[in-house]
Amino acid sequence: MASSSSPHDAVFRLVLGEPANAASQLRAVLPAGLVERLDLRRLTQVSGSFVDTELRWRHSDLLLTVPLDGREAFIYVLIEHQSNQDPLMPFRMLRYVTRIWDRYLSEHPATTRLPAVIPLVVHHNRRPWTSSTQLLDLIDLDAPAVDAVQEYLPRFQFILDDLARLDEQALRARPVTPPVRLTLFLLKMAPGNPDLVQLLLPWLPDLRAILDQPGGVTQFVALLSYIQTVGETPPDELHKLVAVVGPDAEEAYVTTAEMLRAEGRAEGEARGRAEGEARGEVRGRAEALVQLLTLKFGPLPQAVLATVRAASTDQLQTWTARVLSASTLDEVLG
Repeated sequence: MASSSSPHDAVFRLVLGEPANAASQLRAVLPAGLVERLDLRRLTQVSGSFVDTELRWRHSDLLLTVPLDGREAFIYVLIEHQSNQDPLMPFRMLRYVTRIWDRYLSEHPATTRLPAVIPLVVHHNRRPWTSSTQLLDLIDLDAPAVDAVQEYLPRFQFILDDLARLDEQALRARPVTPPVRLTLFLLKMAPGNPDLVQLLLPWLPDLRAILDQPGGVTQFVALLSYIQTVGETPPDELHKLVAVVGPDAEEAYVTTAEMLRAEGRAEGEARGRAEGEARGEVRGRAEALVQLLTLKFGPLPQAVLATVRAASTDQLQTWTARVLSASTLDEVLG
């Protein structure tokens, strides 16, 4: 249950993982009657991810625990990054909820009751969500058949926060903390956007407010890193914008740029090591095959040596498997 390392995931977890930020988002999007029953003052993040491994490039998730009418309950938040929405999302969310229950049962083996898990999907792509949010709509039955058997079918629905249906004015009016408000805006507008600096001008007060709160520098750096990672904003334009916010903001920008350069160097070095190790392994396989061929067929022509040493790993494996049964070099390399 390792978490994803996508840039969306990183900023989402950092900002929404802060209880005060998460509480403000939940108050804004959950039904009022439910919010009244939640003790959001005791909201706590729970470690782990429940997303299918093959979907971690498009889904990020966050599990929170909070008392509901005095009983332990969970809120499971999943953020959808993919531009093409997932029509099977109700089923996937049910699967993730059952995984949460499975882990709960493993930690509480004597229990005979399950905690409530409230599912919330945040959709931040450009196109509004049009697929169903309830599992019953996915069952392949006609309406009369559904009416007849729905008592015996699982009833499950997730809450949807569709950012694609919010214009900037509505988002700016949402009663959430500045880090949440700006994070939602960037999730919605930053990816692939070369004009983001102009769009960020009205958000300068929020940027200032983030820096002024405890721990705000870390969140500010995370948001700058997200902008530079997923967007197409010219660095000099972003630098000028940040400088308007204040000297501490410009210092955070410099820190972010240095961090991204260091990450780029580290990734380049890691790729270089991996490529070097791979080349070394291929050379080792080639020389081992040369020794086998020499033992069986005597000194090898230069053309054969060149062919073996230029071969791929798969080709070397195939030739090595033929050595024992072959009676000529042509049978090995043919």
